[in-house]
Amino acid sequence: MSVPAVRFTDERLANGLRLIIAEDHLAPVAAVNIWYAVGSKHEVPGKTGFAHLFEHVMFQGSAHVSKAEHIGIIQSVGGTMNGTTWLDRTNYFETVPSHQLELALWLEADRMGTLLDALSQENLDNQRDVVKNEKRWSYDNRPYGSWNERTLAGVFPSEHPYHHTAIGSMEDLDAASLEDVKAFFRTHYAPNNAVLSIVGDVDPTVVRGWVEQYFGGIPANPALPIDLGDLSLPLSLGGERREIVPDRVPLPRIYVAFRAPVYGDPRLDALDLAGQILAGGKGSRLHRRLVRDERLAQDVALFSLGLIGGASVTAGWVTARPGVDLGRLEALFWEELQRLATEPPSDDELARAKALTEADELESLQGVAERADRLSMYATLFDDPDLINRMLPRYLAVTPEAIRDACATVFREDNRFVLTYLPVDQAVDGEVAA
Repeated sequence: MSVPAVRFTDERLANGLRLIIAEDHLAPVAAVNIWYAVGSKHEVPGKTGFAHLFEHVMFQGSAHVSKAEHIGIIQSVGGTMNGTTWLDRTNYFETVPSHQLELALWLEADRMGTLLDALSQENLDNQRDVVKNEKRWSYDNRPYGSWNERTLAGVFPSEHPYHHTAIGSMEDLDAASLEDVKAFFRTHYAPNNAVLSIVGDVDPTVVRGWVEQYFGGIPANPALPIDLGDLSLPLSLGGERREIVPDRVPLPRIYVAFRAPVYGDPRLDALDLAGQILAGGKGSRLHRRLVRDERLAQDVALFSLGLIGGASVTAGWVTARPGVDLGRLEALFWEELQRLATEPPSDDELARAKALTEADELESLQGVAERADRLSMYATLFDDPDLINRMLPRYLAVTPEAIRDACATVFREDNRFVLTYLPVDQAVDGEVAA
């Protein structure tokens, strides 16, 4: 099918801010999305968690906006907003009625340019406590909640910046001084380290004027970009790694993770389609065999987390039904991965995987907020916002042999990290109880 191209302009202000504008007058709304090229990988040992902390601090006021007022203002005009932190980046976004676009731009510019005017010890202490509560809620006290933390530590060596999660170390946050935090902001929250994408019912000429007015006077950081050195890694862990975690979980669950090619590598495109073939819905191989036919599993998953710093992660899990032999369950899960690594998928399987991927991509790109996010992402990570128009054709061009070869490269025992969660009453000294 013919996919309408996302048309956009791409330019830079004198201070280095990258501005991308895409008109869409279908509905009277506008999305503002700003990506900063700073994530947890930019943190240094002893100072982890700063990138995620700033996601919270950025809503605590600036020179002309009081604490938490940013959220209230956007909501009061009928808009929505949020922010997220990941290993490679931090982003902030609003969707507002298009006649309120100038307000959203002013708010983003005010905190980019003047956040430190409002950052106090009280605000820092408050947000540290918020992050600690988030870690307790999302990681420590949630069933299987530590899987991401443990998986990154298992797949990446301790000296690699992906070894720790974006939530960071609570000990490091406790030790952080106000000046430490301010220095992190001065380094990374600069216009020449950001991409601002605006999509929707907008007039590009008017938008350019507003962006120049509100962002143009913010000084660049001449010390950018930050050189993290050579982050490349072999697509092998150097041998299988295993971890057993007795925990307060309702059922045993086995996670399997692998080092995978970096985001942007065509092999990762093939692995995305492999994830659909193996675990994409009830017609997938793993679901059919383990959930429906053998009735050994409650659910299955397999997916790739695309990263640009040396390697990505392909991971999945299988949750056991009560009383199931976990050794057999893991063996059958592994058998299906190995089958795809030795035999190409059938034409029907590949057509189904591509149809699911196409539906996901087209549905995502219908909304102005997702289009703005994709434009910012491709510009930040690849210096190529036009990837928004080329990713779906790339997926649709993947061959059965490419999927087999990518799986053969990644799904190997010497590249496998296996993490098993056991209900505490089924584990004795870290081993499965007899």
